[in-house]
Amino acid sequence: MKGLREFLENPNPVKPLVMSFHGSTGTGKTYVSSMLIRYLFQRGLQSPYVHHFSPIVHFPHAEQIEQYKESLKRWIQGNLTNCGRSAFLFDEMDKMHPGLIDVIIPFLGPSWVVYGTNYRKAIFIFISNAGGEQINNVTLALWRARKDREEISLQDLEPAISKAVFENPESGFWKSGIINEHLIDFVVPFLPLKHHHVKQCVVSELIQQGLEVRPDVVQEVADSIPYFPEEEKLFSSTGCKTVASRISFFF
Repeated sequence: MKGLREFLENPNPVKPLVMSFHGSTGTGKTYVSSMLIRYLFQRGLQSPYVHHFSPIVHFPHAEQIEQYKESLKRWIQGNLTNCGRSAFLFDEMDKMHPGLIDVIIPFLGPSWVVYGTNYRKAIFIFISNAGGEQINNVTLALWRARKDREEISLQDLEPAISKAVFENPESGFWKSGIINEHLIDFVVPFLPLKHHHVKQCVVSELIQQGLEVRPDVVQEVADSIPYFPEEEKLFSSTGCKTVASRISFFF
């Protein structure tokens, strides 16, 4: 949040803000990105200045990658012409065809103008499950070494994320110039959630559904979630992903 605030308060940033979110399913990547967008744009994800891409929906066929590149470049260029403070979300980067995302490299660097467009106030967010297993393993190993989840730093996790995400031939960042040119400003790991985090998700979901927040229901829903490792049952295996669908079983 500090980096985002500094970027927004800077009237003349040297480059767009580029963030990459990594973690397992249900750990809050989509929630946090949506929260940031709601903070930035009055209509949130419905704003005409917010653009959300999914490889499964927008770039499904590997044989059409060159066509996708041209379309994506035109889309970003055209929308930055309309609004320099546009936001671009790229979901499921672990499913993106390698090489495709590099077409946006000219929009991510410190140049003043690209294709006649000043784009330095734009925001790019990459979201990926890649690295989630490695983040979970490091978190568990550090817990066993008596370092609690809240004490873990980015430096503890960066090597694992780098190997799983940026050196994986199946990843959208495979041999990407975005990585080689250090265009990502913030790599944000999302750690596995503990039981009390899941309970917070249950409370939030009950309120959102207009249901009574009953302590017994909160406890039962949280207890119904699978946890790992098998012996200690420390972290939710699915984060908060299945909380909403489980609530109906307890009313």
